[in-house]
Amino acid sequence: MNLYLIDAYEAAKRAQKVILEVYQKPFSVEQKEDHSPVTEADKRADEVISSYLKERYPDFGFLTEETDDDLIRLEKDYVWVVDPVDGTKDFVAKNDEFTINIALIYRHRVIAGLIMIPVTGETYYASEGHGAFYRHQGPDQQIHVNDKTKDLTVLMSRFHSKANELAVIDRYAHVITKRAAFGSAIKACKIAQGLAEITYRLSEGTKEWDTAASDILITEAGGHFIKPDGTRYTYNRPDVGNLEGYVIVNRLENVYL
Repeated sequence: MNLYLIDAYEAAKRAQKVILEVYQKPFSVEQKEDHSPVTEADKRADEVISSYLKERYPDFGFLTEETDDDLIRLEKDYVWVVDPVDGTKDFVAKNDEFTINIALIYRHRVIAGLIMIPVTGETYYASEGHGAFYRHQGPDQQIHVNDKTKDLTVLMSRFHSKANELAVIDRYAHVITKRAAFGSAIKACKIAQGLAEITYRLSEGTKEWDTAASDILITEAGGHFIKPDGTRYTYNRPDVGNLEGYVIVNRLENVYL
């Protein structure tokens, strides 16, 4: 872990504590302007992470889901991108499948990223040129995508699967033979570990904070995080929406569209 990831991990650990405090008792759910849910856990975790990282990196830009975007970040070379609770619907459903996502952008590319599953403490992290790793109850382990090209497992969202995604999966059922559902960025983590091969998001709806940490994790694990046209996302954009959707895959030849 480099210094950026060490600080991201410490910020995530602090956020984990406040998230679980909310998760383990009754909590209320509000609706944001875009009709997505938000809870006290989202707000408190956002504050904890932002405060910790801003103290250590006062000159960096910040883009977080729960803080108003003032666009000053566009003037910065380094920008922290944070989703304090990725998978709020999973949080509300109490299925344990939500994550903390923290990524660092340098001149529009992701150079470090960390994903933590608060309920289990499992942590996935990667930095540019140094591989992807898994941390949980023992020494950190380097992880890699697998090299399967048949009998593929597709990972689907519990709450956001679309008809066009299901149509693709059905069309290529002779290759994509297994399906499983996971919440939030856990899908990317499973693919990075070699436990599945592909996931689709063929519509808008996600933002930079949903995907930046997953992007570098997958890339450093040897896989591909791409738009449906095969190009890659840049980050710290004026419009943070991932309008084209994306495909995460272990090998490019497995991109069936």
